[in-house]
Amino acid sequence: MTNYRFVVLPRLRLALARSLGLIALLAMPLAPLQAQGLKAATQLRLPDAAPRASASTSTGSTQRQADFIVAVVNSEPITNSEVRTKLLRAEQQLSQQGAPMPPRAELAREVLERLITDKAQLQLARESGIRVDDGAVEGAVQTVARQNQISVDELRQRLRADGIAYSQFKSDLRDELMVSRLRQREIEPKAAVSELEIDQFLREQEGKAGASALELNLAQILVPVPENASAAQVAALQAKAQQVADRARAGTDFTALVNEFSDAAARAAGGQMGLRSADRYPPLFVEATAKLRTGDIAGPLRSGAGFHVLKVIEKKQAGMPSTTITQTHARHILLPVTPQQSEAAAIKKLTDFKRRIEAGQADFATLARENSIDGSAKEGGDLGWANPGMFVPEFEKAMNGLAVNGISEPVVSRFGVHLIQVTGRRDTQLTQREMRDAARNILREKKLEEAYAVWLQEVRGRAYVEYREAPQ
Repeated sequence: MTNYRFVVLPRLRLALARSLGLIALLAMPLAPLQAQGLKAATQLRLPDAAPRASASTSTGSTQRQADFIVAVVNSEPITNSEVRTKLLRAEQQLSQQGAPMPPRAELAREVLERLITDKAQLQLARESGIRVDDGAVEGAVQTVARQNQISVDELRQRLRADGIAYSQFKSDLRDELMVSRLRQREIEPKAAVSELEIDQFLREQEGKAGASALELNLAQILVPVPENASAAQVAALQAKAQQVADRARAGTDFTALVNEFSDAAARAAGGQMGLRSADRYPPLFVEATAKLRTGDIAGPLRSGAGFHVLKVIEKKQAGMPSTTITQTHARHILLPVTPQQSEAAAIKKLTDFKRRIEAGQADFATLARENSIDGSAKEGGDLGWANPGMFVPEFEKAMNGLAVNGISEPVVSRFGVHLIQVTGRRDTQLTQREMRDAARNILREKKLEEAYAVWLQEVRGRAYVEYREAPQ
């Protein structure tokens, strides 16, 4: 199931940027305004404010307005219509992602600054002799389509629905590829990590002390105790919690125990409260798990809410990769959503599959071989052992909430509709080499971010930028 081992992009227009590892619009802080000849920012006349609208309607309205130059970057103009188009798309993306919408004037200024920075990078790429042939562009188009699980013809239709000309889309891809190659050439050599740096990093992390330096992910089962409970009630609930703890220590799947007994808010996530610094957990929990290893059980512990049974899911030094990960063995049946089979029809079909499997009338693997469209179908839907974060969020969330041998309700993702079964879980210790590789990746990512920020400032600082006033 190779295609599931990355997070699928939420929006088509961001697909290429994410798949190529590029920085999307507004993703990085802007460089200071240092260019020679630059007018003060307070003199900038922002693009004409218009009612917020979808990108699909922006092209026509933009063309109907009188266009004018709002900035010049090394003699190359940026027009009001360019800014408005990018602004409307940025607003649409923020809205669809549920992100807070900044004031329009502030967002317009950010969009303009991003256009200036992008144009300066593109100009430098051209001056450096970087070229992208038609074959590379066509390959990028196919990558976008593949990332979104659609054909190139369907991609064209979606672009048309979003008001984006296909020729403009390909031109933007070419520009992105050019700038990407420039960044790789300029920044990659500055991100090399030596063995000495890894040694020092590991020593620094091991030397950290205190609750703020420790990160924990605990799962809990809460057996609540009502207010004004009698002594007999408390004793009965404590006995129940002790029984749960004993079963957990004996190897019973913790998620199954959570689903059966817990009344905590994190029940839907298998009781997991998430990886966070230890000082963000109740001191009672931290003290009870201080000497425990990953996979160990603590409790029952008494608090004002009731009796808690805890499992250590992950424990690590802040900034360091975890030394232990929980792997999940799962299988699934994937049905497509097509004009011939609606999402509702796929859900109904998988719901019937689940009923038949649980009633012993059908075998999961057989149904997967006969019906699933995923590459894992020939293996009975078997996805093998997977590390955290290897599947799309909606798939992983449903999978993590299942006990071993549990079967999910139908789960909708961009790939179609899934029926998931968890067949096993295990805690796996990272080897010393894997720890060093993880430390290398952490250091390299940090160096890349720092090098990119410095390089972007240099590119922006060398550009001659002139802001233009809107015509009166």
